[in-house]
Amino acid sequence: MKSLLTAVATLHASLLIASADWPTWRGAQRDGISKDTGLLSEWPKDGPPLAWKLEGLGEGMASVAIADGRLYTMGRRRPTNGKLGTSLIAVDVATHRELWSLTTCEGGDEPNGTPTISNGRVFAIDRTGNITAADATTGKKLWQRNLEKDFGGKMESGWGWSESPLADGDRLIVTPGGRNALLAALDPRTGKTLWKTPTPMLGDNGLDGAAYSSVVISNAAGRRQYVQLVGRAVVGIDPETGKVLWHYGRVNNGTANIPTPLVWDDHVFVSTGYGAGAALLRIVPDKTGLKAEEVYFLESKTFQNHHGGMIFHDGHIYAGTGHNNGFPVCLNAATGKVVWGGERHSTGKESAAITMADGRLYFRYQNGTMALIDGSPASYQERGSFKLAVVEGPSWPHPVVDSGHLWIRVQNSLLCYDLKKK
Repeated sequence: MKSLLTAVATLHASLLIASADWPTWRGAQRDGISKDTGLLSEWPKDGPPLAWKLEGLGEGMASVAIADGRLYTMGRRRPTNGKLGTSLIAVDVATHRELWSLTTCEGGDEPNGTPTISNGRVFAIDRTGNITAADATTGKKLWQRNLEKDFGGKMESGWGWSESPLADGDRLIVTPGGRNALLAALDPRTGKTLWKTPTPMLGDNGLDGAAYSSVVISNAAGRRQYVQLVGRAVVGIDPETGKVLWHYGRVNNGTANIPTPLVWDDHVFVSTGYGAGAALLRIVPDKTGLKAEEVYFLESKTFQNHHGGMIFHDGHIYAGTGHNNGFPVCLNAATGKVVWGGERHSTGKESAAITMADGRLYFRYQNGTMALIDGSPASYQERGSFKLAVVEGPSWPHPVVDSGHLWIRVQNSLLCYDLKKK
């Protein structure tokens, strides 16, 4: 009986670990919400304890993805061959050691995208537009394609491709931003093109090309679809054919469209910075397929998300608002009304990248301050703050909460904080 109980407990623990993995940008559902529970509800004066730190990961704004006991990220550095380039890197979570590194391009700028892990493979996009697929265990390169050379892709502005590719079963979805390939579906095993999306007329706002967002999956109006923010619009794409089902461009600006859209039920919430604002859309059937109805539009003075991301939880939207600011705010998602916040920082300054776990918001401010804030519409309540152990340039990579830990990329360093209640 004792051995049976032990086996059950071990299985239960393994299931908890598996469910806690964070295999892609903003987590398994790409919503920025961790499944972790039992975390510190308040932080001590100096913050949660730093469990460990790893250096040598290179420059860039990539966040981290975690699966099967391994953490994946990207950085620009000089590997053993001495040539500066972008590396896709795997780290063993248990031993805190780098397992392998694969150069995705020589030269190039610091990477912004986060790797994606699926079915024993890891996929990553660097600033030059290289899509690299590797064996997640060994780091062996499986295939590589380029969004510009192979698809005629382009970016809306000059900061390079920053997307985290979407793995969806037998399709890998990427955003070249080209005239004949706004989005594209690839075979994740071979890199072969399955379909490409011809770019329709999307309106006059924004700029042609891909933006800095990443694709999410919606089932709005009872129809499965990929939702992506590109240079001139937010679009809904048919997963089987790549056809544009609907588009909406009122929130697009002419510099950089960055935040990943929020999706729930029949709704899409989209926002950008640079004075653009935000909108809630309802996706409904029409004679030709689907259309996007504007439920409300928020002027930038009420709400705009620059690049720190947004969270939808229990009928409310939480984010940092303001261009180059991360004023904590809670919106009623149905009405767009501000419930609290939007006018001041907590203890941090400038833009804020956020995630959510165990009912609380983790705000990572540009100046390297972390703040813990209640994820509740009742009132604004901060539950502690601290300065990251390493601050090197703007603190923009999104925080990750997984397996009871807070994971933070800071340029050359990876920080791991213990969030578990003792």
